[in-house]
Amino acid sequence: VVKVYGAGGLSGLEAYQSGFLVSPEGHVATAWSYVLDVEPIVVLDDGRRFESKIVGFEPSLELAVLKCDGVSTLPFFSVSEQTPCEWGDPILAVSNLFGIAAGDEPASVMQGSIAAIAELDARRGTFKTPYRGKVLILDLIANNPGAAGGAVVNARGELVGMLGKELRDSATGVWLNYALPVSALRTAIADIIAGRKTTVATKTVPQLPRDQSHNPSVLGLVLIPDVLESTPAYIDSVVAGSAAARAQLRPDDLILLVDGKRVDSQRSLRALLRTVDRRDEVELTVQRDTEIVPCVLRP
Repeated sequence: VVKVYGAGGLSGLEAYQSGFLVSPEGHVATAWSYVLDVEPIVVLDDGRRFESKIVGFEPSLELAVLKCDGVSTLPFFSVSEQTPCEWGDPILAVSNLFGIAAGDEPASVMQGSIAAIAELDARRGTFKTPYRGKVLILDLIANNPGAAGGAVVNARGELVGMLGKELRDSATGVWLNYALPVSALRTAIADIIAGRKTTVATKTVPQLPRDQSHNPSVLGLVLIPDVLESTPAYIDSVVAGSAAARAQLRPDDLILLVDGKRVDSQRSLRALLRTVDRRDEVELTVQRDTEIVPCVLRP
C-alpha cells in the first residue's frame, strides 16, 4: 500500500490519498479524484518517493492506474483472479487516512469485517455516484480523508477490494464505509495496464491550427461560464441542429473524456478538441446523472 500526493491543500481539500501496487513494474491502483489533477508523487512505506504518470482510468468505477517511473521489482497485490469474500469475513483496511504516514512509516491498518454486500446507491454532495454495482459494506470507520484508494485484504493478506471515496447513502444521508470488490476492478485494471484504456496529458498532444480543429462552438456546445482555472466541463445548453444535438447531448452533462483522454477542466477540453481535425468525428464520454454515456459527434 502506497501514499499518493497530488493536487489539493486549499479550502479543505486534502492533497493526499492512498493506493496499492498491482504490478512489479510500479503500477498503482487508486481512486480517481481531484488529487490526480496533477501528476502525483507516490511514496512507499520505506520512504522511497517516485514521480508517477496517470496511465489510464475508468470513470464508471472512479478508478485510476498510475505508473511509477524507474522501478521494476516491487511487491504487489495480484488482481488476476477473483478472491471470494462473504458477509462476516474478517478484513483489514490499509490506507493513509488523515495523512498520518508521511515518510517511511507504514500505512495505517484498521481491523474489522464485511458487514454486508449490497448495491451502491450513494451521493457526493448533491450528485449521485456513477458506480451502480455491489460493494463491500465494512464495520469499521474507513470513510476518512486520505483513505480512498486503500487496500482491503482478507485474513490471508489477499486483496478483496479498494476503499472508496467519501460518500453518503442516498436514502438516509449516513456516511458509508465501503470498498469496491476486486471482482469489479480486475478487468478495468488489466485493460489499463495492457493499454486498452489510456489517458494522455494534454500538454504532450500536438494541436492543430484553430481554423482546422474542433472547438465547443463548432460542435454546438455551450458550456457553463469559465470563471476558474479548473471550471468543470459542464454543458449549459446545446445548439439545435448541431453535432452535439444530433449526438443527443443534454444540458448538465459533464464531459469526462475526449477520444479516451481525460477532461479535468474546460481549458483541457478546448486543448484536446484542438487535436482533432474538424473533418473527423469526436468521441465524448459524459456523466449524465448517475450514468456514464458514450457519444459520437459527427461533423
